[in-house]
This record gives sequence, structure tokens and C-alpha cells, in this order.
Amino acid sequence: MSKTELVAVGLTTLDILASPVDGLPPPDGFALVEDIHLTAAGTAAGCALVAAHLGGGSTTIVSAVGADAQGHLVRSMLAEKGVDVSMLAVAEDHGTSTTLLPVQSDGNRPNLHMLGASFFATIPPKAYQSLDNAAVVHWGAVGLPGMSPAGPEFLAAARQAGAFVTCDLIAPQDGTAAELELLLPHVDLFMPSISEVEFLTGTSDPATAAEKFMAQGAKGCLFKIGGDGAYYATRTEQFHIPAFTIDPVDTTSCGDAFCAGFMSARIKGFAAEDCVRFAAAVAAHVAMGLGTLGKLGSFEDCLAFMKNAPTNSWRSQ
Repeated sequence: MSKTELVAVGLTTLDILASPVDGLPPPDGFALVEDIHLTAAGTAAGCALVAAHLGGGSTTIVSAVGADAQGHLVRSMLAEKGVDVSMLAVAEDHGTSTTLLPVQSDGNRPNLHMLGASFFATIPPKAYQSLDNAAVVHWGAVGLPGMSPAGPEFLAAARQAGAFVTCDLIAPQDGTAAELELLLPHVDLFMPSISEVEFLTGTSDPATAAEKFMAQGAKGCLFKIGGDGAYYATRTEQFHIPAFTIDPVDTTSCGDAFCAGFMSARIKGFAAEDCVRFAAAVAAHVAMGLGTLGKLGSFEDCLAFMKNAPTNSWRSQ
């Protein structure tokens, strides 16, 4: 196998989205919505689905689903896009992680989530073998009790095998900072949202926060700042890029899509700034529709959008 593989590790869910939902009908009442959409999502499945859709190399997922209808659906959605699901375990003792998302007209999306199989998934021995072919390993398992204890060892092995290691968060908790202290020395690019950054560091200033994470061992940081774009920092290079001007419909999976877009561009040999711009273009396409893929077209479509679409003005944090 050529060294173009992405290995995505972490959360896998089935997202069930309804839009628009601006209020619940009365008890035993009835309301119509324009769209109900089912999709694979999560830090592992969402990232893998977008990366495989964009093409450019084989994509492998390390996670788990339940032996239920949701699990069969998620597995088939990923396999249909060409994702290698041989390490997507099927758990008999847990259902598939599932999220209900009533997406409001203004884009807000309260959600109801059921913990499931991927929350308790572990890293199989076969996953270590996959590192020999991995150009990028994406760790989206921070806080997952089944996987997180193996994180430092697995990421160290990924680095040893020559992979570029990225790390994203699910929803930081009180123990996340301590977990990151062990992980970040093995991470090339830490990719949280600015709200997660503020939770962990107490500051929303990207440059200050990046310094803190790099002092803990991360080689670089890429912060997702929503309508204000993204901020990238390493010891030798720092820049921000604005977001593209769009009318968002659903931003549920934009973070995972952003990560996948960056990795897809990096695998193709793009420079760092073009990788970030391409990631923003991918996230914009996802935000313009419902679910993990939204209105996402081909890699070439996103590249043309990246070069020609208008952007927002940057607002300093």
C-alpha cells in the first residue's frame, strides 16, 4: 500500500438531524419539517467520511459500533465511500452511539446523545500494524475511557513510523488538561475549537493559547474559530485565515470536516497555509447543507471555491 493513508481514531456516531425545528409541537401534537437526514459522524467517522469523499488516498477508521440497525447503517455509509472498516469493531454489549439534532432556523443545534460502543472501544493490536502505511494519524479519542489510556503509546508509535499526528477534541472535561499533558508531546498539530481552547487555558487569544500548548509538547496548533476563520502556529510560522462568506445551514460536523480537509490537502503536498484555506473551504461546504457531508462536492470543487469565494473580515480575539 502506498503511504497515503489516513487513520482516524475516536468517536463514531449516527447523527439523526431534523431541520428546521424551532419548537416542539404540543403533547400528542404534530409538526412538519423540511428535511430529516441520517449520517455517520464523530471525530473518527465524520473525519473519515469527509476524507474518503474528497479522495486522494485510503482511509481507515479505528472505532466501534453496536450490533444494531444504527451500527449496520454507519458501517455501510463508511464502506460505500471506500473507508476501510476492518477495525470498526461491532460490540454486542453496547448500542451504536447516536445523536438526535433538532437543527433550528438560526443554525443552533441542541442535541440529545446516547453513549454507545465507540465510547467504550479499545485500540486493537491490528491498529498498530496500520501505522506502517499511515501518512496521517488523527486522534479523536480524548476522553474516551476505552481508548484514551493507550493514546500516548499509540501516538508515539505513529510518530516512530513516520506519520504526521493530529489531535482534536470531543468535549473537554475536567480531566482533559491532564490527558493532554501526556498526549501533546506526541502530537504534530493540535486542532481544537476556540471555545475548547478557552475552556482549557482561560484565554481566547489564539497566540497565547498556542504558546501554552506548544510548551506542553505540541509541535503546532490549528484553532478553529468559526466565523472568524482559523489560526495556525508552529515555532517558525504563525498566521490566521478568515472564514468564507456563506449562509450556514448546519455546523454540526464542520470541525471534523475542517480536520479532514486539512489532512487531505497535506497528503497531496500542499503548503501549510493552503492546507488551512482548503480546510476552511471544506468546512464551508459542509455548513451549507445538513449533516456530515452537507453540500460537499469534489476535492476540485473545494479547491476552486478556496481560490475564488469571498471571505469574512477578520475580527481579532
